[in-house]
Amino acid sequence: MPGEIAVLVNPAARGGRSRGLLAPVLNRLGQGGAEVSVIVGESADDALERACTAVSEGPDALVAFGGDGLVHLAVQAVAGTDVPLGIIPAGTGNDIADALGLPKKDPLSAADTVLRAAPRTIDAAKVGRDEWFAGVVCCGFDSRVNERANRMTWPPGMAKYLVALAEELRSFQPIPFRLDLDGEVIEHEAMLVAVGNTRSYGAGMRVCPDAVPDDGLLDVTILGAMPRGEFLRTFPRVYRGTHVTHPAVTLRRARRVTLEAPGVVAYADGERVGPTPLTCEIVPGSLRVLT
Repeated sequence: MPGEIAVLVNPAARGGRSRGLLAPVLNRLGQGGAEVSVIVGESADDALERACTAVSEGPDALVAFGGDGLVHLAVQAVAGTDVPLGIIPAGTGNDIADALGLPKKDPLSAADTVLRAAPRTIDAAKVGRDEWFAGVVCCGFDSRVNERANRMTWPPGMAKYLVALAEELRSFQPIPFRLDLDGEVIEHEAMLVAVGNTRSYGAGMRVCPDAVPDDGLLDVTILGAMPRGEFLRTFPRVYRGTHVTHPAVTLRRARRVTLEAPGVVAYADGERVGPTPLTCEIVPGSLRVLT
């Protein structure tokens, strides 16, 4: 779809290692006939403001060059508008791109997808105070690992999350959750609750393995309370999605999900949203993506 394309860039993606990929991607887009402008913010808030300004001017697409965090930011700008979102995966996880069938490890192929694709309409969801998400909201053990990892300065990349996971596991106790699923209230001690528009987070953890982004529903995975050793054996199964066969796992679907859990902060698409209680609500057909 050659035309006017605004490319939103995160120079820090992959610890800065993605910078060398940007010039070839911009060149490929330009050679394909696109008129390309680049958006780089001085902060996340500044990048969002610039992206919203660009979208208000009606480009043919806003393209996120980065990982899930940047896609999350781009979704704030394009959700509910007619401007489609393109994704060129250049981050650590790239789970949203993977769910949409985009090439995760070949930015030039992803750029070709942007050039030749037709927009596909999918769902997005809102969480908290009108923040959008396209992937997964996590709440519990996984979000506490995120909180711990974000306070760490070493090691870099995914290794930081593995260290944080091991440290959090030493002291973690099941959390009393209160969930409201379309008016049905469930009270459940759980290790974590995930609410997914798409299937995975954390670089391939298929926490909501059957979630699809255009069915008008959110998939809810509840991993119930279990001894620490059992959790340690069960949690790695999330990479294959086979954790859902464990008797402590409950799967539900709903349009509107309210999460309440004491002392728990929720994350959406890997980005900090804030403490519970929080409500997630699907907005069918609110996002156009280039796939």
